[in-house]
Amino acid sequence: METFNIPATPLLMKEFLRQMGGTAVIDGGLATELELHGADLNDPLWSAKCLLTSPHLIRSQVHLDYLEAGADIIITASYQATIQGFEAKGFSREQSENLLKKSVDIALEARRMYYERCSKSSSGGTGDDRILKNRPILVAASVGSYGAYLADGSEYSGCYGEAMTVNALKEFHRRRVQVLAEAGPDIIAFETVPNKIEAQAFAELLDEEHIKIPAWLTFNSKDGVNVVSGDSLLQCASIAESCKQVVAVGINCTPPRFIHDLILAIKKVTTKPIVIYPNSGERYDADRKEWVENTGVSDEDFVSYVNKWCEIGASLVGGCCRTTPNTIKAIYRALSDRSPAAPGQKSKTAT
Repeated sequence: METFNIPATPLLMKEFLRQMGGTAVIDGGLATELELHGADLNDPLWSAKCLLTSPHLIRSQVHLDYLEAGADIIITASYQATIQGFEAKGFSREQSENLLKKSVDIALEARRMYYERCSKSSSGGTGDDRILKNRPILVAASVGSYGAYLADGSEYSGCYGEAMTVNALKEFHRRRVQVLAEAGPDIIAFETVPNKIEAQAFAELLDEEHIKIPAWLTFNSKDGVNVVSGDSLLQCASIAESCKQVVAVGINCTPPRFIHDLILAIKKVTTKPIVIYPNSGERYDADRKEWVENTGVSDEDFVSYVNKWCEIGASLVGGCCRTTPNTIKAIYRALSDRSPAAPGQKSKTAT
């Protein structure tokens, strides 16, 4: 079986994308799939609850399903996993840190299992509608915002109160980021960043703690212009651009209809690869803690945007809340049809 040597340095993303031919596929919604397979996520820990109750679902029913749908990057179940959140549930500091490490271990094990399936496959790329293709795969350790820990919907508003500071956010996230980096992912995904001060906190943490693992920062927007707090997207993306350990910047958990203009805005301030993984377009009711049905777009409509996003600058595309392996498989096939070739190579269509 071929091995892939992608350096865990600021060069990681450029080398990864070079090996992938210019574009790569990120996985889709985690909680959506866990609930589909019977997990009860009505808990302040949300999807991180499954690190305690059903890690096998994360590994075999989510990570593996997304890999077999064509995802080149899988994101760990640590978005809402925090040391403070686990301690509030009665776990010790050591137990809480071990649960964070476990989220990375589960994803790494899923990747190993996938490669084993690829080595046993004789189909040359697909089998039983599964994509079994030996290729570089990255594990991204998810770091959700402070608002995700609060479990009150404030990651969708960025309203942390006037007393919240960059330093306070750094202290909240510091040990969590250290533990996840030490667990051995390929990249750290700072996701659903809702305001400028948290972007600044993440950038300063990466520098202060000499984190060796590269990172991406993705923001969310509800108007297609600014991040959800009302802070300037240009200012937020500029913070990511100025941090040497940040290897990609973009948007997640945002309706697809806003993505085109957001990519064009980010391109004004960054030279780094742009990462895009929107939600399905459905509206989240923070008071009822549920998604409002019939407010999103179909997989077909979602995927219809993908090639245009890549044409105007996106290099990494996937899905966030309420997207599924079917969505990701459709993205994989759309990008395979587009098949951007590496320099000096003819374009080819993947299986």
